[in-house]
Amino acid sequence: MSSPSLSRRQLLSAGLAASAAATGSLGGSAANAAQIEQSRTPADFKIKNGRIRQSVMGWCFKPMPVPELIRHCADIGLEAIEGIDPKFYPEAVKAGLKISLVSSHGFAKGPADRANHAECIAKLRQSIDTAVKFKAPSVITFTGMSVAGMAQAVAEQNCLDCWKQVIGYAEEKGVTIVLEHLNSRDDSHPMKGHPGYFGDDVERCVDLVRRMDSPRFKLLFDVYHVQIMNGDVIRRIREFHPWIGHYHTAGNPGRKELDDTQEINYPAVMKAILATGFDLYVAQEFIPTWDDPVLALRHAAMVCDV
Repeated sequence: MSSPSLSRRQLLSAGLAASAAATGSLGGSAANAAQIEQSRTPADFKIKNGRIRQSVMGWCFKPMPVPELIRHCADIGLEAIEGIDPKFYPEAVKAGLKISLVSSHGFAKGPADRANHAECIAKLRQSIDTAVKFKAPSVITFTGMSVAGMAQAVAEQNCLDCWKQVIGYAEEKGVTIVLEHLNSRDDSHPMKGHPGYFGDDVERCVDLVRRMDSPRFKLLFDVYHVQIMNGDVIRRIREFHPWIGHYHTAGNPGRKELDDTQEINYPAVMKAILATGFDLYVAQEFIPTWDDPVLALRHAAMVCDV
């Protein structure tokens, strides 16, 4: 009679062999089973599946000139672009790209502080007009920073009071305002984290979206920021999907490429997004660290083209 330990070893060996055979049978699709390292990125990759409607956040690729970034996005097969100066919108549209998201007020001066309300409302209305002109579905908003000594409930109500003064205009124009959750933990770089940001808890941001009670007010679910502050990304996508209107990506740690040196399994995240029926935009918002930033963008597009 064989020993129990030998039987377990035999079973394990058989299981590993079966797994290897299954992986081999996947052929080209095996690349999406896990994060893809830099060396496996084809220099001429173009999006093939297109089930994820991919966009790119332009600020990440500075100092690359915007017209150059537009050309690369079109060549890769990205559907849209955002986070660029609106003066470049006509050029992007001419190249076949859509505008996925229009900027408004910044993340620092937000409606948590009533002193910022007039500015936020004016910029949101202006951005809604721009979104209409270029057929963009969404305009971004933020909570702004916490105010010293202000109770959380007061800051939340300040935000709601501000947004309620502009949501009617968004509904009239058919544009969705999306509230971005940001992490307040990473203080290593001005755009990798935002210490002091009031909307740093995704649960709080979802609660604000629910309380707005408008089909034109949604959550911007930034996978990178959620991973840092709350984690449990796929479960939260499943739970919060009725209130999500836009997604952003980046590798963690470091807000870098979506490669095998970071911890988020982006193919699995993309499949979870698709499973919810989401059909709007997922924008790449990583800061390239590779020598070739265009190859980095092709790589991210490949990882997310599930």
